[in-house]
Amino acid sequence: MDKIVIHGARQHNLKNIDLEIPKNKLIVITGPSGSGKSSLAFDTIYAEGQRRYVESLSAYARQFLGLMEKPDVDSIDGLSPAIAIDQKTTSKNPRSTVGTVTEIYDYLRLLFARVGKPHCPECNNLIASQSPEEIADQVLRFSEGTKIQILAPVVRGKKGEHKDILEKINRMGYPRLRIDGEVYMVEDVPKLEKNKKHTVEIIVDRIIIKEGIRTRLVDSLEQALKLGDGLVVINNLTEGKDYIFSEKFACPEHGFSIPELSPRLFSFNSPYGACPECKGLGVIHKIDVDALVDYNRSVIEAFRITDSFYFKYIKGMVYDIIYYYGVNKYTKFKELPEDVKDELLLEIIPHLERKYLETDNEKQREELEKFIREVKCPVCHGARLRREALYVFVNGKSIWDVVNMNIKEAYDFFDRFEKSPMSEKDRIIAQKIVKEIKERLKFLLDVGLDYLTLERSATTLSGGEAQRIRLATQIGSKLSGVLYVLDEPSIGLHPRDTAKLINTLKELRDLDNTVIVVEHDPETIEEADIIIDMGPGSGVFGGKIVAVGTPEEIKENDRSLTGKYMSGKLRIPVPEKRRTPDPEKKLVIRGAKEHNLKNIDVEIPLGLFVAVTGVSGSGKSTLIYDILWQAAKNRFHHRNEYVGEHGGIDGWEHIDKVINVDQSPIGRTPRSNPATYTKVFDNIRALFASTPEAKIRGYTPGRFSFNVKGGRCEACKGDGVVKIEMHFLPDVYVTCEVCGGKRYNKETLSVEYKGKNIADILDMTVAEALEFFSNIPSIRNKLKVLYDVGLDYIKLGQPATTLSGGEAQRIKLTRELSKRDTGKTLYLLDEPTTGLHSHDVEKLIKVLNRLVDKGNTVIVIEHNLDVIKSADWIIDLGPEGGDRGGQIVATGTPESVMKNPNSYTGIFLKKYLEGEKVQV
Repeated sequence: MDKIVIHGARQHNLKNIDLEIPKNKLIVITGPSGSGKSSLAFDTIYAEGQRRYVESLSAYARQFLGLMEKPDVDSIDGLSPAIAIDQKTTSKNPRSTVGTVTEIYDYLRLLFARVGKPHCPECNNLIASQSPEEIADQVLRFSEGTKIQILAPVVRGKKGEHKDILEKINRMGYPRLRIDGEVYMVEDVPKLEKNKKHTVEIIVDRIIIKEGIRTRLVDSLEQALKLGDGLVVINNLTEGKDYIFSEKFACPEHGFSIPELSPRLFSFNSPYGACPECKGLGVIHKIDVDALVDYNRSVIEAFRITDSFYFKYIKGMVYDIIYYYGVNKYTKFKELPEDVKDELLLEIIPHLERKYLETDNEKQREELEKFIREVKCPVCHGARLRREALYVFVNGKSIWDVVNMNIKEAYDFFDRFEKSPMSEKDRIIAQKIVKEIKERLKFLLDVGLDYLTLERSATTLSGGEAQRIRLATQIGSKLSGVLYVLDEPSIGLHPRDTAKLINTLKELRDLDNTVIVVEHDPETIEEADIIIDMGPGSGVFGGKIVAVGTPEEIKENDRSLTGKYMSGKLRIPVPEKRRTPDPEKKLVIRGAKEHNLKNIDVEIPLGLFVAVTGVSGSGKSTLIYDILWQAAKNRFHHRNEYVGEHGGIDGWEHIDKVINVDQSPIGRTPRSNPATYTKVFDNIRALFASTPEAKIRGYTPGRFSFNVKGGRCEACKGDGVVKIEMHFLPDVYVTCEVCGGKRYNKETLSVEYKGKNIADILDMTVAEALEFFSNIPSIRNKLKVLYDVGLDYIKLGQPATTLSGGEAQRIKLTRELSKRDTGKTLYLLDEPTTGLHSHDVEKLIKVLNRLVDKGNTVIVIEHNLDVIKSADWIIDLGPEGGDRGGQIVATGTPESVMKNPNSYTGIFLKKYLEGEKVQV
């Protein structure tokens, strides 16, 4: 089949839709927020494709993959194997980096293992092979009388029982072995565990260093090197230390040797390659003294520990030390003699760090986490690898040097690789490896990620960055005949780089794949082969196909809201007048140097709508979140958070609180919903408690809560559904038979207001509830705010777990708008347009302006040109990403930034407002 045919899709709010999607095309699904885009793309098409694939596997394989429920659809024909590239798969593993996720690091390890040249860290000389005589010279430097064992490693860190090797050693006549550090007679060797890694070494000889042993020593070394495949271990029994020597790699002058050049030596996830201090993490956890100690308090009250166990323990240590030094317990910590301070910190801090690593008590661990900071490992300095691996060079660069390059620099390095001086043998070996590395780096360049470094931790990537990395990896796999489903890949991407992303999507399509993208970005929508526009509204008012066709056909379709914005019939207006900054009211961040920020001073005018802009990786999030937000939490919330490196922040006196309005869920359980989060449910419950029926029965507002005993249905504990465990089948949720899904018991449901009980109210949409409670100001006003931000379609009792990030963010904004305001609040938002249609962006801009109209300050990090043009003030960072960013390119009104030829934001904003098609 050359198309995917869907019949009767009813997943979530989809209205029994039928749809035909042509294959091998770039398909964009768009429409208002909550119109059913993700329900169609991910929860129906992708879910069914994945389910069919899993069901094609054996029963044995399926038990590891889990069971997938069939989407609510009559039939889907013509499905291909499906791959979802969404934004929820960013690795939380601190060992994952851009290099490991893209597999580039695997090729780098292979390259360095095969053509790398080891050097001595002491003299920087190339390490050559070392003969038995040279090894003997170094061993004879041990002091006379030193007892040594000469060992031949025959198994090094490999799993298995190794029966064949042990039997062979027995036949060879060597009486002793060292296995995993323990010495055994050959006949007493225990059975080795099959699934554990083991090291087996033959004890070739045991010698005491003295005159006249050189010949015997050389003979034994030759034998050990032969058995150990060029490696020998000298176990200095007197020192209790091992020395590894190699026929292949060792510095004859300083004795520095490398065990063997293999890929695992360059792996920070292997004990053979990882730095022994930080175990390959590149950081260690240390107590931050400034966070732990209040220097202005008396010595016995200076340590900010609240946990009773630690408090008593530390207090005892403090008393012991100040008693010994004769210090008064009321002396302020900052006034203590230096030797007393040092003694206190040297005693207490190592103890707390050890407890943090060892304790199994979650409460005590959380207590210490407040004072723990990640610092660069003092041994590897963040490189994650053992010393030996860092002194292997390819074309003058160590593997750490290469992963510290950004993608653009790394590509240039490998592009010049073939012209570098090297032996013909090395050139032939490196050729294929370098080709694979270059291909993968090119894919990352193509999706606008040139500013990332290969050593960048995957935990620090945004959802959009992680998605584009996975997209680049998929292009590298060169699969064809696959159905790809993507979720807003343009998020976090400056308009300058959108064309690169679109070209990448087309490249994926041109490999004979079907690419379905849920997207709101105008440029991406314009470049689609086919647009599926959903709506006409959101939630219960959506779930229908409004229009299907090419971009030109959609523009001509009067039913399509998307088409009207594409054709210019509808447009978000440029503000007629912009607010002007008060020179006396501003926040000034001085000397910002965290990450790639170049020691910049940033003035943020207060009382305005401020947009922080710039290309991806220019330093926007570092400035606003790593510095400003972290500092605000410490100042206003009495926290001890790490604040990015800067010289200070002036102007705090002009604001009284800072609020981060992010897209995290409003609750983690289905019990949380818009009514409870916005507190309107408190007013509704109070209203029901004031009805004559409730008063007669003595019901309080608590009676109408589904979270506590009394009014709720106890059969389902107020959930409305009961979970049935099905063992080897997926758990099934069935409507509670006792309450019929209404959450409350019969007595509570018998109380009505205007013919509706409390369950009926929770089942209303915001629009229905606004009309129903039009005469109750306390309820109406809160519902009106929800209505104004475009959430008229959500139900009051809709579980928080079913809300999108954009919906959660707007619910949080409504809560802020409903509060009594001092007019001195600073609001921070990071890409609030994520998941929003142009129609919803207009509503969002109005809401943000309402906050500013009250005297507050709103700072948004944003790439959306409609939001940027609506701002009063722009702070544009750049000019590029990564090391080439971190500077202020332009500040001022949108009009002034548009005149700056160095500002990419200004250039694209000017083209957008003039109606030009943006080209890169």
